[in-house]
Amino acid sequence: MNKRPDFEKIFDWAPGIFLILLPDPPKFTIIAANKARLQATMSSDSQIGKGLFDMFPDDPNDPNATGVENLRHSLLRVLKTAKSDTMAVQKYDIPKPDGSGFEERYWSPVNTPVLDSNGKILYIIHEVEDVTDYILLKQTGDDQLKLTQELEEKVKIAEREVYQRAQEIQKANLKLQTA
Repeated sequence: MNKRPDFEKIFDWAPGIFLILLPDPPKFTIIAANKARLQATMSSDSQIGKGLFDMFPDDPNDPNATGVENLRHSLLRVLKTAKSDTMAVQKYDIPKPDGSGFEERYWSPVNTPVLDSNGKILYIIHEVEDVTDYILLKQTGDDQLKLTQELEEKVKIAEREVYQRAQEIQKANLKLQTA
């Protein structure tokens, strides 16, 4: 059985979250998205043929949003170097399907060029891992740690105050006994 694998089917069913982009800045046209990507971004295959940043803009209500800028720089580095570019974890909120705003999401992205035999970039594979649950859990843990540290500090202050008052009461009792 020397049958050639159906790479389109493999791509579509791959558990990783993938987009295939054209190297056509500034648009970076989406030409394929696997099922995992569509599910993770709560979107449909209607994004095919559209620009990446048209489909996934920054949240206009978040003045600190840098997802589009960071991703654009990564894609441009891929075009310049013809090498993969791994990005730091990005906060990149995604539009809700009902148009009611954006959902907070965190991604670990890698952008990889697909080269022809002459080294020309044909496509860019945009792969992400959704790390939202991990980041939110870590933030919750960090918040809990901060609260614990604040409570420990308040307990230390209260202990010092109780000790000082006990000392004052002891001195007052000595004076009363002497008197």
